[in-house]
Amino acid sequence: MFLTIDGTFWVQLINFGIFYLILRVVFLRPVEEAVRERRAYIEGVERDYDEYRKETKDLRAEADRKRAVARREAEEVVAKARSAANDEAAAIGADYGSKATAIADDARNTVEAEMVSARKQEPELAGALAKSLLDRAIGALNR
Repeated sequence: MFLTIDGTFWVQLINFGIFYLILRVVFLRPVEEAVRERRAYIEGVERDYDEYRKETKDLRAEADRKRAVARREAEEVVAKARSAANDEAAAIGADYGSKATAIADDARNTVEAEMVSARKQEPELAGALAKSLLDRAIGALNR
């Protein structure tokens, strides 16, 4: 009736087997291979991504360490330069201070020497001035 096992059934079964083998060889096997290759490629990309992410993290950490070391070294260099500049400024200030003191002392000594000299000549100059004024006054009366 509906399902009878006769020669047609066996022929259909053989046809189905041949069709399945052809389908498997022509379509399923290449598709499975392509899927496998794609999966391997995606896993490789994921592995590379994880590796690069870890490498990037390590490189950033190393860069941060190098930046911190460079910052410390720069601060040390700046501190040494400031100290040297302060020392040099103090030395220059002391040098010019001593020069200024020496110049002031020389000026004071010169002024004192000139004052002593002027005081010694004071009686002579006062006499000469008095004589000159007297001559003028007498000359004005005689006219």
